[in-house]
Amino acid sequence: MDKEIIKLIRKSYNLNQRNFAERVNCSFSLIALVEVGKRRVTQDLENKVKKAFGLNEEKIKELIASI
Repeated sequence: MDKEIIKLIRKSYNLNQRNFAERVNCSFSLIALVEVGKRRVTQDLENKVKKAFGLNEEKIKELIASI
């Protein structure tokens, strides 16, 4: 998972960065930094995103294909 996928997931659920961060249970600043490329997506963050939105690799591929 990379910054573009994080942003794609956030936008597909019509969330701003702050609401996305709350749902994922991380800081708003982390999401902002990830999206601009100043922080990388850690395995922990990836797991939190997948859990918060009920995503697996197949669902992520479907999101990517839908753009």
